[in-house]
Order: sequence, then structure tokens, then C-alpha cells
Amino acid sequence: MAAKVASPCRAWRLHLCSGPAWTLAQPGRAAAPAPRRLFSNGNVLVELEESTGVAVMKLKNPPVNSLTLELLTEFSISLEKLENDKACRGVILTSALPKIFSAGLDITEMHGRSTEHYAEFWKAVQEMWLKLYKSNMVTLAAINGSSPAGGCLMAMSCDYRIMVENPKYSIGLNETQLGIIAPFWFKDTMINTIGHRATERSLQLGLLYPAPEALKVGLVDKLVPEENIQSVAAQVMAEWLAAPDHARQITKSMMRKPVVERLLKHRDSDIQNFVSFISRDSIQKSLQMYIEMLKRRKA
Repeated sequence: MAAKVASPCRAWRLHLCSGPAWTLAQPGRAAAPAPRRLFSNGNVLVELEESTGVAVMKLKNPPVNSLTLELLTEFSISLEKLENDKACRGVILTSALPKIFSAGLDITEMHGRSTEHYAEFWKAVQEMWLKLYKSNMVTLAAINGSSPAGGCLMAMSCDYRIMVENPKYSIGLNETQLGIIAPFWFKDTMINTIGHRATERSLQLGLLYPAPEALKVGLVDKLVPEENIQSVAAQVMAEWLAAPDHARQITKSMMRKPVVERLLKHRDSDIQNFVSFISRDSIQKSLQMYIEMLKRRKA
């Protein structure tokens, strides 16, 4: 049975800071704080600072921000809402949980379910990537914890990646280690990030790079102390927003269009391939073993 998804109307409840939204500064009085719009739903928290045009999206699905069908749906709704908001020019994607950005796709969404559920889930994964990868906004990942598999895909889909300089935190597409094959558009995204040879090695071995190694290979662009990640993200965002929007957007589209169009052209067959692959008895048994291992770790 598919996970219950929060309705867009309920998910996007508007809250304004206390006091008038716009107040002119008066002699001897400090100006009122810039208005902020706070949007919250079950798994994604969004705060838009209208004075800067920058929104912060925080994943909040304890304990490890697994990408469930519900979270993916809420994420796509949130991003589309910001995309259509003229006040928003940039998005900083991060985690509301300590030590983890996102552990990737939720294994339970791919085990012991119906083929209809698998198809719905994979379509939601595609939709998340399409909306993030081809967004007209500046997208910046503030990776404040480990980010394997689907979490790595989300980070790579952004324009820029900042990661906490903690070697205990790692990032990479490790699907091979679980007996799963990374789809062609995962592969294409990684090639566009770190190059063909590094991607081939990374995917075949299912490598997870500690933060310092991730910087060396080009998987992230900058490492910062954990306490500085928010301020540095804001500084980098300001640098990106200094470029004229139309020129940056057209350039981004030109660079990413071939990869996007390839998935759009083969979207249905990609879903069918995923459903066929994930439904195999051997894959289901492999996932079952992994789930049992996770349960033992928790115990």
C-alpha cells in the first residue's frame, strides 16, 4: 500500500513573522525584520527569506532522512511552489537532522510491495530529480552529514555542494554494494559532476567518499567547519545570485538539457526496467538481508 501523502493545501500553510510584514524605518527605531515565509509539512521544512530571495529547504524524516514516497512527493511539491514564486531565486538544500544529509532511497519502499507501488515510487524519484536538476533557481546543497545513494543524487543535482569537513561523513552512489544497479540518469549526473573515469570506478565499486576525498574527486566543491556551513552557504549563494538570472538559467539549461531529455524520452521504459529488476526474487532476497542487517544494528 502506498504511503499516505500530505495534500498540497495542508502542506503549504503560510506563517508570517509577528508584526507588520512591511514597516518603514523610523528615526531612532530599528527597521522591522524582513518578512519570512515558513512552509512546513511532514518531511520537508521550507523558509523563504524575501529580502534575499533565498529559501532554505530542510529534510526532516527521522532517523536518517530516508527518501520515502511521501518525502519525495512533498519535496517535489515544495520545490515547484518555490519555482513558481517570483520572490525566490535560490534554494539551499540541507538536513534538519544531525550527522545525516540523507541515507538515500527507503529500502522498505522497494521490498515486499506491489508492482504498482514500485512504479509509483520510481516515478516519484524521477520527478524529484527532474525538478531539482533542471530548476531555474540557483540550487546549493549544504551537506551537514553523510549522504549515500539517493542523498548523493540530490546533492549532485544541485549547482554547488558544500560539505562539513568531517571525515566521518561520506558521500557517494553505493548502490552496487546492495546488489542494485544505478540507473543511467544517476550515472549521467555523476559523469557531469566528476567525469567519466572517476564515475566508472565509483559506480563499479559502490564507493563512499569521506568528505576530504569527496573534495579531491570533485564530488563536493567546498569543505567547511560544521558551525560555519549555514553562513558559508549564504555567502556562496550570494555569489551565484550576482549573475544575471536569464544568462545563468540559459547556460544551465544548455549544459543539462541532454541528460534531462534522455530521461524524459525513456521515462516509461526506465520505470518498467526498475519494476522488473526490483521484483526479481534474487533482488528481493538481497534487500531482505539488508533490512535484517539494519535491524540487528539498531538492536
